[in-house]
Amino acid sequence: MSVLLKKSPFPGISPQELAEQVQAKEKCEKKLPTWFHTAGIYYPNKLNIEQCSSEITAGYKAEIVGGKTLVDMTGGFGVDTYFFSKKTDTVFHCEINANLSQIATHNFKVLGLKNVETIPTDGMEFLSGSTKGFDWIFIDPSRRSESKGKVFLLSDCTPNIVEHLPLLFKKSNRILVKTSPLLDITSGLNQLSHVKEIHVVAVKNEVKELLWVLEKGYEGEIKIRTINLKRPKPQCFDFILSEEKKSLAPFGLPLTYLYEPNAAILKAGAFKQITTSLDLKKLGEHSHLYTSEHLVEFPGRTFKIERVIGYSKKDLKPLMGIKANVTVRNFPDNVAKIRKKLKIKDGGDSYLFFTKLHNDHLVVIQTSKIMP
Repeated sequence: MSVLLKKSPFPGISPQELAEQVQAKEKCEKKLPTWFHTAGIYYPNKLNIEQCSSEITAGYKAEIVGGKTLVDMTGGFGVDTYFFSKKTDTVFHCEINANLSQIATHNFKVLGLKNVETIPTDGMEFLSGSTKGFDWIFIDPSRRSESKGKVFLLSDCTPNIVEHLPLLFKKSNRILVKTSPLLDITSGLNQLSHVKEIHVVAVKNEVKELLWVLEKGYEGEIKIRTINLKRPKPQCFDFILSEEKKSLAPFGLPLTYLYEPNAAILKAGAFKQITTSLDLKKLGEHSHLYTSEHLVEFPGRTFKIERVIGYSKKDLKPLMGIKANVTVRNFPDNVAKIRKKLKIKDGGDSYLFFTKLHNDHLVVIQTSKIMP
């Protein structure tokens, strides 16, 4: 704000424009460190920075593609394009906003990219007017509608991928689509065709993107790949969608260890196959907590079970007024009500899971966290 009150030290640049640059750059420090630490970068408005991919998710997307040519249909600030350029010989960056296209062009030069061609036009217009075919097409449709505000359904996004699929497949055999993490996977499958893979990408246990790999003519099994990008190493779990649907999860009572799936697993709906893959028991049909006698490497949080307590006034007495982290899974009371009822303070080394077992018994599982 102080920048706005002073005269700009740069000729031809207003204090307002300078303030916008400072604010936008500040948003890039953690999200886009390459841009933040490169001298000469020009920034668009804060909204463009908020909407673009982070470096960590853009880097993940780049591992999916390859080949000689890729069209980034909705190029924006160019973060995805930058990482695609490291895996593809030539990337075409399409951006309908001429000012944003100009900013991306400038920054690509500053960043030393020599294999990116920027095209200040609508991606669909570029494709329909091109006589070439491309190895990959990437599209991240806008989820903001002038009439509906923020949208999530594919048919409400701009451009409408569902409507333009024939053109996309005419120009490339492989399409990578980024959608909102809030999009229901079944809804996406009902609207898209020739889906080969779905990548559920989380960062530090928050789902950031759904990535859909479409391959022309593909009618085989759909692979779901979940990844939680975190330190010290990412958590990954892959499964076949049809096998998950027909799998039966074995149920069991709490044993020695308790497992809570990460956000990517929960979004993907990998509730049954994970039991057979990792030799686990599920505590309840809708609880999505797992247990084992022997410790396994699990894509989520792992806990050592200290004791299991019944959810009755008498059994709960030892928990009154303690300091603990509280989680509810398929339980009639929410966290706030439980804390108030038992006067439990937040924090500490104790982790309490309030849940319903497969026999419909309500229990509290007191645990300690096992660090990765």
